[in-house]
Amino acid sequence: MKRSVLAVLILATLGGCSTVPRDGPSGRAIERGAEAGANGASYAIVPLDYAVAERIKATAAPYGGSLAAAASTRPIDVIGEGDQLIVSVFEPGGALFGGGSSSTNVRSGGQALPAATVDRAGAVSVPYAGSVHVAGLTTTEAAAAIRRALVGKVGNPQVSVALAENASNTVTVLGEVRSPGRKPLSVNSNTILDVIAAAGGSARPTQDVRVDVRRGDQTYSAPLTSVSSEFAENIRLQAGDLVSLSYVPRRYSTFGALGAITQVDMPAGETTLAGALSRVGGLNDGAANARSVMVFRFERPEVAQALGITQPATIRGVPVIYRLNLEEGEGLFTAGSFLIQPEDIIYAPRALSAEVSKFFGLIQQVTRVVYDLSVTSTLTNN
Repeated sequence: MKRSVLAVLILATLGGCSTVPRDGPSGRAIERGAEAGANGASYAIVPLDYAVAERIKATAAPYGGSLAAAASTRPIDVIGEGDQLIVSVFEPGGALFGGGSSSTNVRSGGQALPAATVDRAGAVSVPYAGSVHVAGLTTTEAAAAIRRALVGKVGNPQVSVALAENASNTVTVLGEVRSPGRKPLSVNSNTILDVIAAAGGSARPTQDVRVDVRRGDQTYSAPLTSVSSEFAENIRLQAGDLVSLSYVPRRYSTFGALGAITQVDMPAGETTLAGALSRVGGLNDGAANARSVMVFRFERPEVAQALGITQPATIRGVPVIYRLNLEEGEGLFTAGSFLIQPEDIIYAPRALSAEVSKFFGLIQQVTRVVYDLSVTSTLTNN
């Protein structure tokens, strides 16, 4: 009876080797997924060597969005609703705005009027001039408009206008900045980096911050690294824009026969495959298949094209598995050159010897169970 039970269990185990516990797909299973027909393959497998790693780096920088289309040419040195203006009227004769005359010369008179707020109609009220429309004008143009309204009522008036409070030409900055709130725009401080600096900057690493510019019903996004390093991304803003900085940590995941199965936050700067492996303790000694260390990635279409990959792209990119042989000396140089991207998955399948060892361990467990059953049956029968 013991032999019969043992034979049945071993045959069942051999017939279901695929059910042996494992911590990820086997190397052969991954290869089968890439060997389907041209229209059925789930991904492409690319042998990773030093030349491939360098070709990827030589391709355009990773696409993370762009703010360039949001660049504004609208003037921001104009008066708008809610602005407060200081209007000063200088009258040579001084009849209405103070002063007088003498026998030797004309003594000028002038008066700075109380701060006036631009109303909903875009106008301010000025004594003797009435309501003067100033919205959309610069302070110089507004002074000229007020002067025209005073002509015929004030003798040769001279007018100056100064902006006391800028309420209309502002943007709102929120999110990962030290001092969120409304920030004014001016002719010498109107770019996105200007307003981020006015908000105290971000305490997060620039690589982990995304910038969103909301204008009307449209939103434009780009990594803060692009905004701070590419001239075209440091766009001019316009009044009413909403600028939001979001913390989007860059992470990669590790699975399989590695020192740790975890999700790792990427440090500032570049992370190579060698560095990523070292952060999780490297390969699991005695278990990992060092000939087949894999990086799963949705690759940028331009990179896939440069590598000659014909795999169709998905909405996230081209599904690619880079496979590296770390048993060869060149593999270490390649691992030190290949750059890990956020959302990459690093996977090391188990070596065949490790699978065989695990299988025979299972057989030993089954044998032990059969032995215990046999002993129990003997004692019961006695």
